[in-house]
Amino acid sequence: MGQGIDFESCYNVLRYISASLNSNAQVKHVLHTVVKKSTELLNSKGALIRIFNLETQEMELGAAYGLGDHYLSKGPVSSHIVITDLCRQNKAIIIRDILNDPRVQYPKEAWAEGIRMILDLPIYLGSDIVGILRIFFDEPREFSGEELNYLILIAERGAAVIQKAQLMEMQQSRYDQLVLQTEKLSALGRMAAGVAHEINNPLAGILLYSTNILKKSPKKGPIKEGLEIIIQEALRCKTIIQDLLEFSRESEPKMVLANVNHVIEKVLHILDNEFKLRRIQLDKHLSKQVPNIFLDENQIQQVFINLLLNAIQAIDGKGTITITSHLTTDRKRIKVEVSDSGCGIPVEHKPKIFEPFFSTKAKGTGLGLWVTFAIIQKHRGDLYVISEPGQGAQFVVEFPVFGTLSLKNY
Repeated sequence: MGQGIDFESCYNVLRYISASLNSNAQVKHVLHTVVKKSTELLNSKGALIRIFNLETQEMELGAAYGLGDHYLSKGPVSSHIVITDLCRQNKAIIIRDILNDPRVQYPKEAWAEGIRMILDLPIYLGSDIVGILRIFFDEPREFSGEELNYLILIAERGAAVIQKAQLMEMQQSRYDQLVLQTEKLSALGRMAAGVAHEINNPLAGILLYSTNILKKSPKKGPIKEGLEIIIQEALRCKTIIQDLLEFSRESEPKMVLANVNHVIEKVLHILDNEFKLRRIQLDKHLSKQVPNIFLDENQIQQVFINLLLNAIQAIDGKGTITITSHLTTDRKRIKVEVSDSGCGIPVEHKPKIFEPFFSTKAKGTGLGLWVTFAIIQKHRGDLYVISEPGQGAQFVVEFPVFGTLSLKNY
């Protein structure tokens, strides 16, 4: 068999790699550990790991040990032949003819590096080969089947550690992005509050004087039309400023014991004319089993005004809006659903609809749903949307009950 491997050392390598599963090691560190330990175990010239890139269909270098920069600088290699052979044979592959084997993409450089034999070990995740552990030798040698099985096992354990490390890095990246986004939104909120307060006073003056002039102007003519446009646009600016102030305000809700159905009834009364003018049918199904919970009535009223106005604006012509409330089967949450028969939400817009200043409306501020989402979060609830393009949208609000079930409804 020639120079064999020390099985006790092999076992220690397996233990070392497996221990990484319980650590917070990064992907690069794990890859480097695998190639270093493999090189030391086999007393080989060096080793490298190549990871299969699905986009480029190439095997990209993940880590290397014991090899010169000139050889490593050749870049990624085509993975087709290597992956095909590994999949077909489902085992380790020994390459002895360095200069003529098609699996060696840079044979002259390999020979100049002093490489005389290569051992390829598949790296599996599940049933898929996602890379190879390639070990280089400066002289040919033989391996028993048992030795090869141990080496394949090392590659498999390394794959599990790599998968965990990649998942942890992905989660850390998402967390960092969330922190950055939170900091940006906080700064944006402070800036919005300052700008809104600065604009509010002169805007109030514009509305006051233009309204007074309109009362004294001729009933018909370009002056009256111009003043009406000024007032209309100033009022729109006022709405935007109010949204900005609400967006920047971080006041906690003033919780009182109240009933969600009663808040919804008030909102429907306020919007009654909107439904009639737009000729939109309202279907209301409010469960009498909904208990009283602690909430800020004014803020929740704003939530449902925003959701219903969005539903109204999503319907072009006649349509139907359905609002339902009920207690979930586990009796721990109240669920309110606002559905419309409108145009629906495009798939690419769904991840953005709760972001500030995102709007597809010509005159929208993009703050309504953001403010709504923030209010529900302060109530420790959830807000999400279910929608398909052309099939309407359903906004779902969930409130925690918090043990108020035993209290009687108002």
